Amino acid sequence: MSVIQRIRDKGAWIVFAIIALALIAFILQDGVGRGGSAFSNTTTIGKVNGQNIERLDFEEKLAMQERMYGAQGAQRDQLIGSLWNQEVERIVLEQEYNKLGLQVSGKELSDILFGQNSPLRQEFTDPNTGEFKVAEAKQAFAQIKKSTNQEQVNMIQKAYIEPTVEQTLRSKYLALLQQASYVPKWLVEKQQADNNAIANISYVYFPYAAIADSAVKVTDADISAYLKKHSKEYQKEEETRSINYVFFDASPKKDDSLNTLNQLMSLKEEFRTTSDIASFLNRAGTELPYYDSYFGKSRMQQPNKDSILSTPVGGLYGPYIDGNNYTIARIVGAKQWPDSAKVRHILINTFNPQTNQVLRPDSVAKKLVDSIEAAIKGGASFDELCKKYSEDPGSKDKGGVYEYFPQGQMVVPFNDFAFDKPTGSKGVVKTDFGYHYMEVLGQKNFNPAYKIAYLSKPILSSGETISAASTAAAQFASGAKGKKEFDAAALKGNLQILTATEIKQNDFNINGIGQSRTLVRWLYENKSGAVSEPVEVGDRYVVAIITGINPAGTLSPAEARPLVEGFVRNEKKAKQILDTKFKGSTLEAIATAIGSTVQRADSISFSTPFMPGIGSEPKIIGAAFNKSLAGKASSPIAGTTGVFAVKVESNGARQGSMDAETVKQTLLQGNRVAVFRGVQALKSAAKVKDNRFKFY
Repeated sequence: MSVIQRIRDKGAWIVFAIIALALIAFILQDGVGRGGSAFSNTTTIGKVNGQNIERLDFEEKLAMQERMYGAQGAQRDQLIGSLWNQEVERIVLEQEYNKLGLQVSGKELSDILFGQNSPLRQEFTDPNTGEFKVAEAKQAFAQIKKSTNQEQVNMIQKAYIEPTVEQTLRSKYLALLQQASYVPKWLVEKQQADNNAIANISYVYFPYAAIADSAVKVTDADISAYLKKHSKEYQKEEETRSINYVFFDASPKKDDSLNTLNQLMSLKEEFRTTSDIASFLNRAGTELPYYDSYFGKSRMQQPNKDSILSTPVGGLYGPYIDGNNYTIARIVGAKQWPDSAKVRHILINTFNPQTNQVLRPDSVAKKLVDSIEAAIKGGASFDELCKKYSEDPGSKDKGGVYEYFPQGQMVVPFNDFAFDKPTGSKGVVKTDFGYHYMEVLGQKNFNPAYKIAYLSKPILSSGETISAASTAAAQFASGAKGKKEFDAAALKGNLQILTATEIKQNDFNINGIGQSRTLVRWLYENKSGAVSEPVEVGDRYVVAIITGINPAGTLSPAEARPLVEGFVRNEKKAKQILDTKFKGSTLEAIATAIGSTVQRADSISFSTPFMPGIGSEPKIIGAAFNKSLAGKASSPIAGTTGVFAVKVESNGARQGSMDAETVKQTLLQGNRVAVFRGVQALKSAAKVKDNRFKFY
């Protein structure tokens, strides 16, 4: 296989993403030609400091990410959110690069692409020596550069060039900021002094915990007053909304379960006696596809597997419940198989199942593999023939060898030859990919393996069950036109009213409800007090009422209460303690008034704001280094955990602390790490217009 073909194969997903997006573009252009988009009257998803994020470009990148991460389980809504954040960050940083005149020259790009940290290393590294094959990589790029195939050029541009340039500019920008960091001498000296400072104090302490929380009421007015004083600490960047909701269950009922069981039982005898299991299951339908090969017990993921495997060959086990299915298992066969095998092979491609592309006629491939088989029987070198003819990039450079792999990892014909044939066996095997000339090199750990067929039917809600839930939900929604009616209807129907809060405009999922973009869109298209029509979510119908619209900015008292109620309560406790408990001008007098004793804390560190045995108390640590408190009691101090009065006994400095150079390097390192937080600061300061809601 040529190097250029390897790059084409590696980037095939990009090519197909581009083709898919071309179709999307055609549809969108058609919509625009008729006076509007198929989805919206604009093609701009958002703006960042005046720079547009266009829909087609966003969709193209989204399609690429779906190809890259979809197989790993990433959901489309997750990818939309992460891509949006990436695009905002990219634009903000690009604007900074332009202000500073940062660029990546052609020579720099070439040095990176073909240097030791090349993004091409995985594709062009010799697996035997670990050497990066620079010449092959350059040749491949040169061929594509000369190509008239614009799709290939775009593929390389988006897969390699653009990410490399973007990453290089980012590295330059961050390095520029880091290297600009400076620590003056006075700051080093101040930090040394702070690090070395220690104090000994006497104090009295009345903890907030001594007053029951239930004895201190925190009103919304108290919360509002606190938020007014600390507004910058309790901000949110975007609007959120809240709902109350009820749901109507449309999940399968007892009769639905019985119907599924009866359906399965009507097929049981034919399942037991059929000689063509695959055809029967295709015709009857099953939730568990038929795997026409063997698995050892350790590789099986089925419930009740011990009971299933105790069934004799030809026998049935079940029906039994497997998740939301009724299932019957049939033991088709049993034999001794290794749990892992090692093979080598030479692949002659006929078809690419991923792209549905025919690579060569079947007859041509069969003739070539037969000639390879004959040559090896005649004494030709397997390694040389593999290197010359094999079209499997995963093993070609390793002499066609696949080291020990478990049962079921390969396609069935390849898998069966590797596990069913004895070590040393050689032969031609046909798979969906083409023809393989195979040799079994080794097998390990023989144990029983089983071929099992599963007839599995889902337990589904009947039309009657779904209709009953849908009708009940519709009747509820029609009668609940406001909060009073909503609450009354829920009480009359014995329905629990549930709450969901902090719902954002671009959310796809609502806590407690599940994924329902439809409901989120409705929520942001209506006003407070609106009641939704029934929305189907999974096996439930949901009816919701909008109970709160919380605009961006300072949190509302209701939103902030879980965050600040404890602080406000402690403030009120502190006032109560100061008004009724703390009396006297000396520590001894105050201790007598509060029914406590004077305590001592030695070697308190200025750089560590913790009181021994109490916890974090930055105000008290600060007071310990207040020279005006030397030898006399302070005024009462409302701390984090209680109210204190402090007397400074002595201040000093510890010995053996960090030298000036170490302190300087520590401060520099902190500044350089803070540079990375600067990227988030740029994003927060940017003027961002988010129109995703109109499209997704």
